[in-house]
Amino acid sequence: MENLEVLSKKIHEKKTAPVKIMQFGEGNFLRAFVDWLIQKMNDSGKYTGHVVVVQPLPQGRVADLAKQDGLYTLILQGINEEGKAVKEHEVIDVIDDVVNPYTEYAKYLQYAESKDLEVIVSNTTEAGIAYDERDTKIDLEKDTPISYPGKVLALLKHRYDVLGKDAGLALIPCELIDDNGDKLKEVLNKLAIARNMGADFIDFINNACHFTSTLVDRIVPGFPRDEFADLCAQYGYVDNNMVKGEYFHLYVLKEETFVEEKFPVHQVGLHAIYVPDVHPYKQRKVRILNGTHTTLVPVAYLAGLNEVRESLLNEEVSQFILAELKEEIVPTVTTKDAQKFADDVIQRFLNPYVHHQLMSIALNSISKFKERDLPTMLDDFAKGLVPAHMCFAMASLIKFYDGYRLVDGKKEEIKLADTPEYLVMFRKMWDSYYANKDVHAFVVEVLGIKEFWGRDLNAVSGFEAEVEKWLKVILDAPTQMDAIKTFLGK
Repeated sequence: MENLEVLSKKIHEKKTAPVKIMQFGEGNFLRAFVDWLIQKMNDSGKYTGHVVVVQPLPQGRVADLAKQDGLYTLILQGINEEGKAVKEHEVIDVIDDVVNPYTEYAKYLQYAESKDLEVIVSNTTEAGIAYDERDTKIDLEKDTPISYPGKVLALLKHRYDVLGKDAGLALIPCELIDDNGDKLKEVLNKLAIARNMGADFIDFINNACHFTSTLVDRIVPGFPRDEFADLCAQYGYVDNNMVKGEYFHLYVLKEETFVEEKFPVHQVGLHAIYVPDVHPYKQRKVRILNGTHTTLVPVAYLAGLNEVRESLLNEEVSQFILAELKEEIVPTVTTKDAQKFADDVIQRFLNPYVHHQLMSIALNSISKFKERDLPTMLDDFAKGLVPAHMCFAMASLIKFYDGYRLVDGKKEEIKLADTPEYLVMFRKMWDSYYANKDVHAFVVEVLGIKEFWGRDLNAVSGFEAEVEKWLKVILDAPTQMDAIKTFLGK
């Protein structure tokens, strides 16, 4: 690769367009999904608008994007609607600028003054749309707010002050939480009220700005590390930001006239739709696809497996997941095609072109389990059914946060990535367990942490007993795979 140039506008002609969209998040998913959709919108000739990417956290990679002039290669592989294998790639060139608000806060606020700016999109993980009291005390004109809503509030306030009450924006969050648009609006209102920002500005948030809730669906394994050198040789350039995704995609947005006008993604021949109610689509996708992903990670990773497809090709893990879907998840989904969707999801997991690393799904597993799996479990318990597979998965998740797995009899560190306070809490609880070996007290403590689960799960009849039962099996078994076999009665 030493003879290849790094991808930039010197070797790829970059189109120009007004920057109409501000994107919070530079991660693989947004670049393989939303930015690809925006590319298709521009290519259709029915829309003209490019993107500025804002780094939502102090650590991030907007600088890496800037080195390549915002250019990167998207690789899509899978099975198309005709059942044929598809492998295609293209350079995405809709990102015109990047901003790190932690080092370029003045530049960030300058974008609030842009009359071209019309849309904000985001994907800051399930934990991103949250009220942070610290943002009620920050000088919004001088200091970078801590949370994603805090940053949006600062942008909207500066925009209101400079451009006036009619300069509202369309806000389109993609975080996988129920009613994500409503939730973002709620947090912005709460922050504005706490800061005494005045009735006129709060009216601007609620009436000039327009929020919609969404569902996003595309599996994005991310950076193709194992194929990187070969792909660079094939493409004729080095691309340190290339990203791989599955061919399948679905984007569901709640109907909102202003948003539809500013972001006409439904008009360019994509699987993107505006609908009266996103809930049925969201429940189906989040519980079946995301929920299964989230339970699969600790179950399979602790067993020495590393990829989703590899895990589903394992006899025991496949038996576990298929039964979990059929017996515990699908019955809680209200759409009539739930089992068909589940069957299709398994085929997507088995896509031979997609090497989806389990650890790429593991980021913020606590909040993911809370949003994606806990509602299913609570529905099952409410019906008098014990979701044993999901309780085993939760017990595996608890063990996952011990921070190591056994591979060929040797301890291997798990690179946990979650809210730092959560990691500290789990480490203390595990150290306490190793000191007294009281599994019951340990599980009671974990399930009682409302910061994790939003409620005390010990109050749900049968919940603690089932998780404790399977955590004992996991702790007593020589390996995680032995524990899975015990669960399956093998």
